[in-house]
Amino acid sequence: MSSRHHDTVPLWSWLFPSLAALLLAAKFGGIVSPDAAPAQLVAAILLFGAVFAAVHHAEVVALRLGEPFGSILLAVAVTVIEVGLIVSILLSGVAGTEAVARDTVFSAVMIVLNGVVGLCLVLGASQHREQSFQLQGASAALAVLAPLAVLALVLPDYTVHATGPYYSPVQLVFVAILSLVLYATFVFVQTIRHRDYFLGVAAEELAPLPDEGGRPSGRVIAASTVFLFVALAAVVLLAKLLSHPLEDAIALTGLPRTFIGIVIALLVLLPEGLASARAAIANRLQNSLNLALGSAIASIGLTIPVVAVVSLLSGQPLMLGLGSENSVLLLLTLFITGLTLGTGTTTVLQGVVHLVIFAVFLLLSAEP
Repeated sequence: MSSRHHDTVPLWSWLFPSLAALLLAAKFGGIVSPDAAPAQLVAAILLFGAVFAAVHHAEVVALRLGEPFGSILLAVAVTVIEVGLIVSILLSGVAGTEAVARDTVFSAVMIVLNGVVGLCLVLGASQHREQSFQLQGASAALAVLAPLAVLALVLPDYTVHATGPYYSPVQLVFVAILSLVLYATFVFVQTIRHRDYFLGVAAEELAPLPDEGGRPSGRVIAASTVFLFVALAAVVLLAKLLSHPLEDAIALTGLPRTFIGIVIALLVLLPEGLASARAAIANRLQNSLNLALGSAIASIGLTIPVVAVVSLLSGQPLMLGLGSENSVLLLLTLFITGLTLGTGTTTVLQGVVHLVIFAVFLLLSAEP
């Protein structure tokens, strides 16, 4: 979580959500046709801006909460956006959308554990050579993330009650409940029982961010809280408006349909990834890991239960199993992450290893 000081609410941070709300009102009022190309272009721009605005306002509120509560708020805000995009496409009625939840969650995990973590380690090492973090907190996060990922994305390929990479309804409900239990337990440990595991080490606490200042005023907090909800609602509704154009654009490029998940994950994780990188450069690797690992855990622990409920209520099949190729990449990522987080210190070597795996993920996503 960045520790920037905000004396005012930036113009762009309230303008994008406000314009998005006006566009949606015009669409629902029949003033603007959602199928018109200009309207879709404007909606795409406003969607991108609303995502950044939502994360910005969540970050402002998070500054008042402090660590690790702030990182949790940011992770939940990003997950709400992710779930809204997934559900919008899942309910669009287009053939093949039953895999969008799997593709998005898998992409989010790979982007976070390899792209974001790798970039943070390389950038941090370029400035500070070697960085430290709380081993107990990182180990606890990985201990939760590993079973979440395997239960949601790998095990469905090996069950026999349902044909193919699917869970049966009973299995899906059970895994959804277990995902919530794991996430809730992790949040309890992170915020109450062992909060000290997720606070920065001494050297990190002394390293100020370049733009650090005091906490935001009460007026700014109130405004950010309001615009956070407006931005989140705008993102969810604009996602529904743009679900068909997004699928058409992916098909036009010749990329596999699974690339939709990467686009969604990149969109929602980009602002938080930038915040993680800023913290790593400022020698606050603990903040970076709190953001990154928290996002990955929330991406599975909160997304899977929600899409499971949507799937069961709508009758829409939910494909979760990754298949052999992506399962190998996921297991390799979890193994390497365990090695990276197993010592309490990091160097540029670990960062490069994660970025190499991320490059392989992107290659196989475009050329399976």
